Amino acid sequence: MPKRISSASETEATPEPKRKTLSRESWIAAALKALEKRGIADVKIDLLAKQFKVTRGSFYFHFTGIKDLHEALLEEWRARNCRPFEALDRIEEQDGLAFFTRIVKIWVDEAPYRPLLDLAVRDWSRTARKLADEMAAIDNLRISLLTRAFRAMNYPDDESLVRARITYFHQIGYYTLSFKEAAADRKRYQPLYGKVLLGPLGDPSS
Repeated sequence: MPKRISSASETEATPEPKRKTLSRESWIAAALKALEKRGIADVKIDLLAKQFKVTRGSFYFHFTGIKDLHEALLEEWRARNCRPFEALDRIEEQDGLAFFTRIVKIWVDEAPYRPLLDLAVRDWSRTARKLADEMAAIDNLRISLLTRAFRAMNYPDDESLVRARITYFHQIGYYTLSFKEAAADRKRYQPLYGKVLLGPLGDPSS
């Protein structure tokens, strides 16, 4: 049987598969997970590219370099973990207890607040002076908001500050210990925590 001659179209080379493209948001989401799980030292272009099975070129399509990605991570932290408190700072509290509850709900609801991101950035700030100053500023703001809430509940100034610190240190400790608790249980206990933190030592009603 005579050998079949392939047509020109059949002999054309098979086109290469299109190179996988990733969005800027995909890179940031992956970097956020790496930051929260292993810290800033493991947020590396090569590791992320290997995870996605893409080349470094895909990264540089969206970012100028690793510092650009770092800034994107910090902007996520600011948007999720700082701006909700900054928004409260622009409110003039009328009801101290209601104001206190609004502050605490930012942590409890975790929408958009991300506790692991806050811990990771706090750890990162230990090796970055400018970031350390920014972290100190948001710590001071959160404590200031709590202090305002206690003052609005008619606690004396010094006691308002101490109660605010206790409340905040309790919250940070909760995350630092990686304490595991069902979301439903946490919300159920929230009023009890509030009752203890608003306890009778200097009860303004007395």
